[in-house]
Amino acid sequence: MDIGYARTSTLDQTYGLDAQLKTLKTAGAEKIFSEQVSSVDANRPELEAMIEFARHGDTVICSKLDRLARSVAGMVKIAERLKRKGVSILILDPHISNRTPAEELTFNLLSSIAQFERQIMLERQREGIARAKGEGKFQGRQKTAMARADEVLKLYKGGMKPDAIAAQLSAVTGKKGKPMNISARSVYRIIAENREAV
Repeated sequence: MDIGYARTSTLDQTYGLDAQLKTLKTAGAEKIFSEQVSSVDANRPELEAMIEFARHGDTVICSKLDRLARSVAGMVKIAERLKRKGVSILILDPHISNRTPAEELTFNLLSSIAQFERQIMLERQREGIARAKGEGKFQGRQKTAMARADEVLKLYKGGMKPDAIAAQLSAVTGKKGKPMNISARSVYRIIAENREAV
C-alpha cells in the first residue's frame, strides 16, 4: 500500500497542507496521514500513527524531504524505524527513495544537503535580522493572535466554543482586506493563559 504523509509547521498554513494532500493523492497514496506541527516538535501523533499503520511492503510517500524531517538525524531515525518494518520511503520532489542500497545512499546524501541548505538559510535570516536591528528597522513578528486576546475572551465568556471562536475571528478581514486568521490552537492558548479572567 502507498501511504501518504503531509505536514506543515503551524495550524495557519492551511494552503500548504492542501497542496501536499493533492500531490499525494495524485501520486497514488491510498491512505494519508497529515498534521500541522513543527518537524522538531517531539509530539507528532500523525507521524507516529503512520509508522504504526505501515506494514511490510508498504511505501510511505512525502512531497518533500523536509515534510518528513528537518535534520539528517531525524530522517535517519524515521527511515530506520520504517525499514525495520519492511517499509520504504518515496520522496516526490526530488524524486528519490530508499528501496535499494544505491537509492538509500542518494537518499541520505540529499537529506544531508537539504539540512545544510536550511542551516545556511537560517544563518542568512539571522544575519538579516541583526543588520535590521542595527539600523533600527526590525520590528519583529507581530503577535496577531495575542493582540486579539480581548476578542477571544469576550466570545469565550459569552459561551462560544474555542473552535467556533477561531472560525468566527478568522472570517474578519484586516485593513488591507486580508483575512486576520487565528488558529484554534492560539485560541486555546489565550484561554489557558487567562484562566483567572474567564
